[in-house]
Amino acid sequence: MNRRYRKTIIAGNWKMNKLPSECKEYILRLKEKAAAAKWCDVVLCVPFTHLASAVKAARGTRIAIGAQNCHFADKGAYTGEVSCAMLADLGVKYVIIGHSERRAYFGETDLDVNKKVKAALDAGLRPIVCLGESLDIRENNAALDHIRMQLKFALKDITAQQLRKVVIAYEPIWAIGTGKVATAEQANEVGSAIRETLRAIYGARAARGVSILYGGSMSEKNAEGLLAMPDVDGGLIGGASLDTEKLGGIIEAARQELKGN
Repeated sequence: MNRRYRKTIIAGNWKMNKLPSECKEYILRLKEKAAAAKWCDVVLCVPFTHLASAVKAARGTRIAIGAQNCHFADKGAYTGEVSCAMLADLGVKYVIIGHSERRAYFGETDLDVNKKVKAALDAGLRPIVCLGESLDIRENNAALDHIRMQLKFALKDITAQQLRKVVIAYEPIWAIGTGKVATAEQANEVGSAIRETLRAIYGARAARGVSILYGGSMSEKNAEGLLAMPDVDGGLIGGASLDTEKLGGIIEAARQELKGN
């Protein structure tokens, strides 16, 4: 992590778990752990049905609320979809875009991701843009090229000024929900490749300000090693985010790493 140039972000992703009625108690338990991490932004990404209660419960805390998806249109005949304007009106601050589960199960394309990134930025949201490779791609030594391509598609026509609001999450697909974790060195190698690509497109100053998160089975047990890497600026946490003690352990690991810097 590099506190001098960019934010450290620990973002929990509940996926399709918990009930709206559980938000208040969870956030009450988490807020003290979040308050201790003064140099770390804590984000909780919950299902659409939970957003209003989560935003209300998080008022006055250091916890920002994020959504797990959005639609690229501002309004229209898109039954079952939720626009970025709707999210922003609720008080949502972040939105996950292009998660591997959205790509795999719902056919989201790189073009969809780009359109959603633009819509999120236009609505004043901070997009957490997910990139990652399958095990086949990694074993064929094509991971870095694949991720560079995903990044370029996701940020097509995004300006350097807009980039300041963008967060990138590297999520190796082979490590999501499997218990497998990329080594700290593997995570940093990809983070470095992402930053080099950003540097080539936007210049060094813009690139060094982008927070790059690791999103493949980070836990309170492995967070310290991952967060010690110079191009890993936080985590997009799945399973561990369902437990405040586990998520709190990751926040504490970030706090300790920041103290060391």
